[in-house]
Amino acid sequence: MNASRRSVLAAAGLLLPLSTARAALPDRSVRLVLGFPAGSGPDLVGRMLADGLREAWPAGVVVDNRPGAAGAIAAQEVARAAPDGTTLLFGEVGQLAMAPSTYARLPYDPARDFAAVAEVAAIDFAFVVPASLPVTDLAGYVAWGRARPTVFMGTFGAGTPGHFGAAMLANAAGLRHEAVHFRATGDAMTAILGGDVQGMFGSLALVAPHVQAGRLRALAVSGPERAAMLQGVPTLAEGGFGAIGFHSWFGLVAPAATPASTVASLEAGVLSAMAAAPLRARMAEAGFRPAGRGRDAFATLMRDETRRWAEVVRATGFRAIE
Repeated sequence: MNASRRSVLAAAGLLLPLSTARAALPDRSVRLVLGFPAGSGPDLVGRMLADGLREAWPAGVVVDNRPGAAGAIAAQEVARAAPDGTTLLFGEVGQLAMAPSTYARLPYDPARDFAAVAEVAAIDFAFVVPASLPVTDLAGYVAWGRARPTVFMGTFGAGTPGHFGAAMLANAAGLRHEAVHFRATGDAMTAILGGDVQGMFGSLALVAPHVQAGRLRALAVSGPERAAMLQGVPTLAEGGFGAIGFHSWFGLVAPAATPASTVASLEAGVLSAMAAAPLRARMAEAGFRPAGRGRDAFATLMRDETRRWAEVVRATGFRAIE
């Protein structure tokens, strides 16, 4: 580890001797289980992290995509995995904070079944419409939508941030909308590009290339500030909808029974990787906000966001998925 990376971790009080971190880890490769398909936003940032971890974890890092049920299949698998540090969930806000409020019978409990390792990154969303839609800003979209019996909004799955973002926007704007849930990211993108749905919240990493190519039009971003990769696109707050700002975050968790010493070693490896300037630059270029916060901060984030999203879900009138 170079001096600059050591100084970043030391300043945060999270630096373990690299020899200790490696010694406590198993001599087998570490499997990062992802609940979303290849090419999705979580997959993009998860694979960037895996590349960065191969220095800290020399036995190897394997990304294992297990998509389905808005990430619940992957989360359940890791919750039941051997607590030896070799199987981790690269999770996101939907699996780790929203799911308790969106599933009537969730096959895992984020608070009970996982030990937080580290927060990795966050990303904002953009509300996009087909380029063929005759609107150029959010106010125009609201006026256009109010004149129609139903506005169809695409999502990357029921119970995901984009789903509730669409519901919050429709409720706040007085739109009669119907959510169209797609199981595959590619199917959702095909639908919005083809005009089969008239609006969608997509992560910046996924929708920005289509906006820049002129195939989609971005009307607002969901974060507190404008996004560098979509310059000129206002925030929801600037469009009069500041109460519904939201974003997605990503991090690593281990099975709950994983020994504390192993979790500490995993944390040290992640924070070492996240202190590397090239990795942070790659994430930022793709639209993610690199985080690199340790297990205590990540556990607090998961707990606070679980409460926040429970309130949001109740406010939308969403009925839990059976």
